[in-house]
Amino acid sequence: MYPQVYVLRLGHRPGRDKRVTTHVALVARAFGASGFVMEGEDRMVIESIEKVKEIWGRNDFVVETTNNGKSYVTQWRRNGGKVVHLTMYGEGLNSKVEEMRRVSPILLVVGAEKVKGWYYKNVDYNIAVGHQPHSEVASVAVFLDRVYMGAELDIQNSDAKLRIIPQRAGKRVVRVGS
Repeated sequence: MYPQVYVLRLGHRPGRDKRVTTHVALVARAFGASGFVMEGEDRMVIESIEKVKEIWGRNDFVVETTNNGKSYVTQWRRNGGKVVHLTMYGEGLNSKVEEMRRVSPILLVVGAEKVKGWYYKNVDYNIAVGHQPHSEVASVAVFLDRVYMGAELDIQNSDAKLRIIPQRAGKRVVRVGS
């Protein structure tokens, strides 16, 4: 059906990237990815994601860290997975999206700082979500949305404690399951 996707956030800098890294993880979770891997250690980011999982569901969403993104990528490929580096310098997503739907599992790589040349050479795909400077958060969202064909927007998490009731105006959130 749809590929299993994990997102690897490279080069997280705790003093600088906390908010964006958290948003990369939240978008990965909300848009249907199976997990998030952060290169580096930042307890606050991990706790924030775990809290969202507890309240809004998707407790099956894997959250982990690695000290070495290169080793993680190498191991992922050794285990038979494909690695997709999102970069504005890669091949256009529109030309590769059909192929991406048939590849699984995928490790989707996005950088926090300038991504080292090693990644460009040692991944299976360098894919661009547009060829202009833009946010890695947006890249992850667009990639997942295109690959999952919008199906991720209708996910209802059976383990959620809170659920939003969509409406034209105002905010309605209900407690479920307890």
